Amino acid sequence: MVKKVGIVGIGFIGEDHLRRIANAIAGADVVAVCDIVPGKAQKALDKFKIKARDYADYHELINDPEVEVVVITASNEVHADVAVAALDAGKYVFVEKPLAISAADCQRIMEAEERSQKKMVQVGFMRRYDSGYQELKEIIDKGEIGRPLMLHCRHYNATQVADYKTARAVFETLIHEIEIMRWLLDDDYQDVKVYFPEKSGLATQDNGNLKDPQIAIFQTKKGVVCVVEVFVNCQYGYDIHCDITGELGMIELPSPAAVSMRKAGKYSTEIVYDWKPRFEAAYDVEFQDFFDRLNAGKAPAGPSTWDGYLAAVASDATVKSQESGKTEAISIDAKPAFYTE
Repeated sequence: MVKKVGIVGIGFIGEDHLRRIANAIAGADVVAVCDIVPGKAQKALDKFKIKARDYADYHELINDPEVEVVVITASNEVHADVAVAALDAGKYVFVEKPLAISAADCQRIMEAEERSQKKMVQVGFMRRYDSGYQELKEIIDKGEIGRPLMLHCRHYNATQVADYKTARAVFETLIHEIEIMRWLLDDDYQDVKVYFPEKSGLATQDNGNLKDPQIAIFQTKKGVVCVVEVFVNCQYGYDIHCDITGELGMIELPSPAAVSMRKAGKYSTEIVYDWKPRFEAAYDVEFQDFFDRLNAGKAPAGPSTWDGYLAAVASDATVKSQESGKTEAISIDAKPAFYTE
């Protein structure tokens, strides 16, 4: 079986997912695309030699009777509107992270999914499909390091767009750590405090108003302290780090495999410069699992709408701490029965 796919938003990651779904994933066929910039989607179709309908409005794509699955890679601000429209039209949804930029918008998506009376959504938190993170999870779940006590993460990006704002470092960048730490620990957050170290002189985004780097410290309900460094103007490359200290030992996320060189009195190993090579395999596994399950008549098994909502609640509190300078509580509603099944 093959699911017919429409993709909304053909930016950097949208173009990469277009190529992936059309050329690398079994059981999926891209039949429609949409981007608000005239000609942008067609240019990507031509680049990869893909034949699909190019719509100017995402409502037209959603209403296309051939489209069964809507993949949302548009700007974060419109995720909720597109997802709700797609769900109300009876279409499955794969939405890139974040599910939405606020918990309130995530609730709108949950309500739309509940109206459909079946699980229809997967959120693109691809780290759950990364072999390194899966190995960390397995070791923790087996109790090999005892109870986790502390967790330390680093999320460094080499560059960001000119209008990148301080809050985006949370709902667009830190959101990955917010989601994966909760998954690794099988624990919810209690509170968060953001600290701003000395500002980098290279943090010129948002007309110089971007605060970069920043450190967020989360405390979970079980008492685990999680320290996350976010630095979006890191000049040496794309650096993703995670280590977890338990009662009996410590585990560390392995670095991606790279050839080391001995030359001219130096020993060096290349560092990747963006997210694409670091997590490309995880994206492939993520989408293949998503479409395999849909084609088998099963619900998506990856990060759910509820997972996206929980990440957004923590994200909202983190942005609030950025603004207040205080420790902010992270409070969640009771889990709806729909998401406990």
